[in-house]
Amino acid sequence: MPFVDYIKIYVKAGDGGRGCMSFRREKYVPKGGPDGGDGGRGGHIIFKATDELNTLIDLRYHREYRAKRGQHGMGKKMHGKNGEDLVIPVPVGTIIKDAETQEILIDLDRDGLEAAIAKGGRGGLGNTHFATSVRQAPRFAQPGEEGEEKWLVLELKLLADVGLIGLPNAGKSTLLSVISSAKPKIAAYPFTTLRPVLGVVKLEDYKSFVVADIPGLIEGAHRGTGLGFQFLRHVERTSILLHLVDISETGEGDPVENFDKINRELALYSPELINKPQAVVGTKIDIAGDQARRVSLEAYCKMKNIEFFPVSAVTREGMKNLLSYLSTKQGNLENKK
Repeated sequence: MPFVDYIKIYVKAGDGGRGCMSFRREKYVPKGGPDGGDGGRGGHIIFKATDELNTLIDLRYHREYRAKRGQHGMGKKMHGKNGEDLVIPVPVGTIIKDAETQEILIDLDRDGLEAAIAKGGRGGLGNTHFATSVRQAPRFAQPGEEGEEKWLVLELKLLADVGLIGLPNAGKSTLLSVISSAKPKIAAYPFTTLRPVLGVVKLEDYKSFVVADIPGLIEGAHRGTGLGFQFLRHVERTSILLHLVDISETGEGDPVENFDKINRELALYSPELINKPQAVVGTKIDIAGDQARRVSLEAYCKMKNIEFFPVSAVTREGMKNLLSYLSTKQGNLENKK
């Protein structure tokens, strides 16, 4: 299924029903008073978060949503039926914004959370409400109010504890496939991963955390080079960033320069993102050759006071230390909340 994490839609809540202008007509009651009922409320547009969805693909092909209007009031003081609410299911992690002002209306960050984004119009009052001692036969009633209408932007930000970032072919997907049961596409060419992939890491002490594999970044991503920044929104919610750097003898570019390139791109995207707790993972140490690239990056991380973990997804070397660090770090961050 295609992964869609950004969509613009139009919503229109139901209009309220008209109030009724009516008079009592019964045998032996020659001058019955007003008995017009009120109109019903228009239906609301409600968004509800659900764990059963993981993409906004369903909304791509249906861009306009309208709730039903309220029923008009009737004689004998009968109230019109309220319009049926329209409930739109969206994935957990969906942020809903006003398309014109970019104001965040709601962040649906847990399963079952719902919000009425466009409210239905109030039903008009029947002429019963307007009878007074000097106006005993009012020949008017209120019209129903119009329901709210809006253009909305829906933005999906996946909920994960750890975000994997780095250049293409740094080994992000391979690492995720080793530490979790996720099965991302793995191949020896750039941009193998074209959409974020989530994996749940389960540890021996019954702890678990969610890791997000983000498609590779390259220099100039802030200008739209490569896949640009379109998927970085998915690491904005993470607690820890794991920066993967290829330190094998076949790796391209200087590992320290590669590390700094991506951090510069992160800073251009969001200053808050670059300030998140970060650790560096040197990948592919099983083919690191004379270890010169590893030594260079490790020394740089030590100077910058950044945790460094050399690992191999093939031999599993270093994986235990890395997972132990993530478990401890995640636990400490949760305790601070």
